[in-house]
Parts: sequence; C-alpha cells; structure tokens
Amino acid sequence: MNTTPQTTGPFAAGALDGIVVLDLSRVLAGPYAAQILADMGATVIKIENPADPDVSRGFPPYLRTEESEEGGEAKEFSGYYGQYNRGKLGLTVNLAHEDGKQVLKDLVAGADVLVENFRPGTMEKLGVGYDVLREVNPKLVYAAISGYGHTGSRSRRPAFDSTAQAAGGIWSMNGFPGMPPVRVGVTIGDLSASLFSVIGILAAVRHVEHGGGGQKVDVAQVDSIIALTETAVVDYTVDGKTPEPAGNEHAWVRPYELFDCADGQVFFAGYTDKLWRVSCELFGSPEAAGDPEIDTMRKRFDKEVYDRKVKPLIATWFRDRTQAELEELAGDIVPLTALRTIADVVEDPGTAERDMVVEADYGDLGRLRMFGQPIKLSETPADPARTANHLGEHSEQVLSSFAGYTPERIAELRKGGTV
Repeated sequence: MNTTPQTTGPFAAGALDGIVVLDLSRVLAGPYAAQILADMGATVIKIENPADPDVSRGFPPYLRTEESEEGGEAKEFSGYYGQYNRGKLGLTVNLAHEDGKQVLKDLVAGADVLVENFRPGTMEKLGVGYDVLREVNPKLVYAAISGYGHTGSRSRRPAFDSTAQAAGGIWSMNGFPGMPPVRVGVTIGDLSASLFSVIGILAAVRHVEHGGGGQKVDVAQVDSIIALTETAVVDYTVDGKTPEPAGNEHAWVRPYELFDCADGQVFFAGYTDKLWRVSCELFGSPEAAGDPEIDTMRKRFDKEVYDRKVKPLIATWFRDRTQAELEELAGDIVPLTALRTIADVVEDPGTAERDMVVEADYGDLGRLRMFGQPIKLSETPADPARTANHLGEHSEQVLSSFAGYTPERIAELRKGGTV
C-alpha cells in the first residue's frame, strides 16, 4: 500500500488518505464507486482515452457560460459528470498505444486500487488485464464491475442498468397490480453495483494491510440487483411464490403505504402492535386498538381485513389534514412523512443540516449543487464539495508525481497522442 500522505491537488485528507486509486471506468457504476473513495480521502486518478473520453461528459444537465460580446463560444460542463467524478485528478491515456499500456503499468506499480467497468475481456484484449497488472503490482486490488460478472456463460454479454433490472428480477416486481411491470426510476443496477464494489474494495484493501496479496473484486450488476430483492428469493424457494407488482403497498406488511391527505400524500407505517395502538390514540380512535378483528399485527396483515377495516379508518384520519399538520401531530412519534419532490428535498432545511446538498465552484460556469456524502465519519469526515476534472486536466501532475516522468517524456507522449 502507498502510505505516503496525500500531497497532490487541493484535496483534503480523509479516512482513505494515502490510498491511490486508478479509475478507468465510465458513466456511472465505476465512477460512483471511485467517487465515494475520493470523498473519503483517497487520491483518485481518472484515466480517459484522449480520443474517446467518458461519454458522460456529454450528459445533461449543463453548467454554461454565456457567449462573450467578442463572439467567443459559450463553455459548458456536465453536472452529471461533475457529481460522479468530483475530487478526482484527470489524466488522459490511450491504452491502444504501446506507450499507453506502459504508462498504465507504471502507474499501477504505485497504486493500491484500480477500478474499471468495461465488458469482460476488454482489458485483456488491450493487454492490460488483471493477470498482467498483478505481475506489475502483486498487492493491487483490481475492481471489475460488469453486467453479468467475469465468470459464467453470460459474462461477455453487453449490459446497461435496465439489463440488470430485467435480468435480476426487480423489474418484474415493480409497478401496480394488473398492470405491466415498471422499471425502477433510478439506475439501481449501476448504483447498487457501485456500493457493493466499494465494500469489496475496502475488504480487499484491509486484506493487503494485514499482509495479504491483492485480488480481483468481481461485481456484477445483475448479482447486485438479486441481492436487493429483499424476501423475493426466499418467498419463492420456501413457499413457491413469485412476487408480482404490488403498487405502493408492501407485499405483506400493513399499513405500510401512501395515503391521501388534504394537500398531497403521506407515507404511514403504523403496522406493529405498539405503533398501531399509539396511532389510534393520536388520531382519536382509541377503540380501534381493541377491536377484536384488528387488534393484532397478524390480523391487520390480512389483505381482506386490512382493505375492509384498517385502510378506510386511516383514510378518515388523514383526509382533512395537511402534510404539515400530520407531520406536526405524529411525525415525531410514528413513521409518518410527507411525500416530497426532489425540489422539496433539495430546499428542505433538514437536508442542509445533514450536508446532503453541497456546492462546488466552477468559476465562470457557476456553482454546481449536487448530493453530498451520506456516510458521516466523526473523526475523518468526507469532503464531497469539490469540482470534477476537465479532460486531462492533471496529466503532467499525475505523470510526474506518480510515474516519475520527466517533462521531456511527458512532451514525447503528448506528441505521439498517447496522453
């Protein structure tokens, strides 16, 4: 492991200070995993092909400047790219060039982690797969994120997030009863693979710290989705039930859904016996807690009983009260919260209190407000409020500091189009 304190760039030290990560990934699953490591203090080097950079640089929304009075072109920068690549050093390397392969090997020699999310076989085709790079650095933790993983008969198949949602079963479970299934509204296949990758990387880094060698961390989007299906697998293997779309209701926990109120909707989950009893008292129906048809959780879980007696009662509690009134009355006592839009969330004082919207200053392009880091460390806090790199922005700095290249060597690589 590289134990030299981080000294490059304006980036603050954190829990992962001294860890050097090479990020060869693109778009989301890999970049988000590397971004989390960067937030936590790792030195992350974003490596892109100078002729074919990360396609997400072209994704909306965009920070933009106005055209100058002299007729100069407006500049723009992707907010999408900025959110998932913040705090990384930017380097360009063309791995199709022999010199480019050597540049990567020279960087791997001093790195702790490499992250890539190419289709399995791509890095091997380029001549810089795991088996090659582990010879350069036996302690390298090589994280490979892909659709179906690096083993198995489906490993070479191309995949996107929705591939994982379809193949992993979660798409079939989402939506409303009697209607076609609905895709989960965020790229949960990519995002879940990112999080599992970070867990795997940290476990592998710890193994190295305790005297072990490096290893390959193989994370598949499809596997990650299967691991997020809650009780669906055991519902099938134990009871033979195949989960189907249930709308806003839980498959069997009741009440646990959205309810209409005077100015919108609220989520309410007073399903345990204690929560149900407290809710009945709060909303002026104490007698309901003792009703022999609905006085236990198991009885309230019965769909027929719930639809006939419980749900209509809750509707009377909420229909004439606003979201704010309901939260004021019960929000601190039982699980009850207003259904908020993203605009509501971003502007909510509670979001600011947890630093979950942070700003990065892009100069004349403006300031990018983006989500913060949900992991709160008391002694080594994360540093998410940072800019992302422009293409190749730190190439000279990285090649001189991490590969030991002279200015002449760097100029030679630039002349040949390698960097």
